[in-house]
Formats: sequence, structure tokens, C-alpha cells
Amino acid sequence: MRLSSLFLCLVLFVIVSCSQVNLASHVAKKIPDVASEGNFKVGSPYKVMGQWYQPQEDYSYVETGIASWYGPGFHGKKTANGETFNMNELTAAHKTLQLPSLVRVTNLENGRSVVVRVNDRGPFKRGRIIDMSKRGAELLDFKNSGVAKVRVQVLAEESKKIANAARRGENTRGYEVAINKQTSKRRPAPASTQPAVERGQPREIYQEASLQSKPVERAMLPPPDVPGHTTREGIFYPDQIVEQAPVSNTNMYVQAGAFADRANAQKLAQKLAPFGKAKVYPANVNGQQFFRVRIPASDVQSADAILSRLANAGNGDAIIIVE
Repeated sequence: MRLSSLFLCLVLFVIVSCSQVNLASHVAKKIPDVASEGNFKVGSPYKVMGQWYQPQEDYSYVETGIASWYGPGFHGKKTANGETFNMNELTAAHKTLQLPSLVRVTNLENGRSVVVRVNDRGPFKRGRIIDMSKRGAELLDFKNSGVAKVRVQVLAEESKKIANAARRGENTRGYEVAINKQTSKRRPAPASTQPAVERGQPREIYQEASLQSKPVERAMLPPPDVPGHTTREGIFYPDQIVEQAPVSNTNMYVQAGAFADRANAQKLAQKLAPFGKAKVYPANVNGQQFFRVRIPASDVQSADAILSRLANAGNGDAIIIVE
């Protein structure tokens, strides 16, 4: 009895031990796979800090404004589309664009531009149009200053491709670095404008051709003259190319409203005299005449201060304009 009992215990010990080894092996294999592939997401209207936002698929989006960046406090946390945020990747947060999408962000102060993949929501500070990852801010050379005047443009065809890939459940991480070095340097001028009214403010959306980006095939072999790196899965990614464009002078304003009637615009301008030198600026948007009420700002800090004062006085629809 003792011998059989001993033998039974030995068998049970081996079975349990083997099970533990198999379990440990299974867990160990899962550990490297910690980053979610993410999902395609648009989302429902949502409210943050008193402001409503309406996400939508938009493949003609172009906007100029102020960019900020985020990093250490969010590194390793989940993004809005389910990925794990890595501040050293070229990603960004936007309040309404489809996730994921590819956008070219150009620093209007130095002409540097990069393509980043939007996979998160934000920024929610008034007067900001995009939140770059730390790496994106470094490449655009505004990490130290914290903010920059930028132009953000969706790359239409490329964004549609990764949107479809995400819908199929494919991993879209890394598409943002697939920039073709031989792509043409020519930048076409804006072709047309389409008026869009949001909270009483006309927003000009320029319909431009897709610029300077061509997603590389995921399993392509490294071209002989293109710098890059190969992942441990054997996929080649070209290094991100920072484009350099000529720098043009820009002006910054805080826009408090836009009207079809000049008299109404002038009344608001007079009312806003205590906040700064408010003026009425005529503008023609796709054949429709508008009169914009704006206060000039010398820099981002001044614009933020004016925007905050206007918001506190009840003008929560005021926005920062860069053009």
C-alpha cells in the first residue's frame, strides 16, 4: 500500500509539474504580445469639459491651428482605438477624425513635416487641433516649446487603405513610417473650398491632393538605397522622412464669430473692444460672403489668454485661427 501510494503521488507530481511547465510556457509566449492591434473607430458624439465633439469619417480634412504634444503621462496606456500608446512612435490624437488615419503635419514655423497615424482622441485644451506624440514633436522641433503653428492634412487614399485594413482586423501599427523616399516633392495648391459651419463658425476645408506618402507593402524587402530597419517578424520599415518646405509668414487670430450680415459682425466687434483690437474681416467661402470678427494675437500665449477671457465671458465658441 505504501509503495502504490508513493507511486501514485509520484505520478500526480509529474502531471502537475508538467501542467505548470506547459502553463508557464504558454504565458511566456503571450508576454511579448502586449500591444493591442487596435480597431477602426469613429464613435458617437461626446462631451468633454463642456464642449461637444462630433467624430466623423473625413478624407478631405485640412486645418491650420495650434499643435501640442503628449507623452510620459500616457505612455503604455490605451488609446481611443484600443492600441497601447507609445510616445516614441509617430502617432497623434485628434478630436473627430476616424481612427486610424494618416495625416501630414507641417510645422508652419520651420517648414518641417512628417506623416503620423491618428489613433487617439484629444487634445481637449481650447485652441489646440492636434496632439502629437513626443517623437512627432521632436521631429517637428517643437518639443521644448510645447506648441507650434501647424497645418494638418489627411492623406486621403492612404487613410482609406488603413481604415479598410483596420476594419478587417489587421494591425496598422507602423504604416506611418512607410514613406517612399522617391515621392514627388511638388505640393499642389488648394483646389477648392467647401464651407462647413460648426457652432456658428464657418470652417474652411481645402480639398487637396494626397501629398508625399505611399504606404509600403507590409512584407516588402528593403530597397537597396532606402534607410530603414527590419522587425523581428521580418517586415521592413523605411525610416521616417522629415520633409522640409519653404516657410511663409503666418498670422494668428482669435475668432469670436462669423456672420453673413456685416452689421451683426460690427456689433460684436464693438462689444469685444475690452478684450483686444477686434476687427471685422470679410471673407468669401465658396461663393458665400462672411464677415469674421477676429482679435489679432502676437503668439500662442497671447492667443490662449484672449481665448480664455472670451470663454469666461460666455463666448465659448471662440477659436484660434492660423493663416
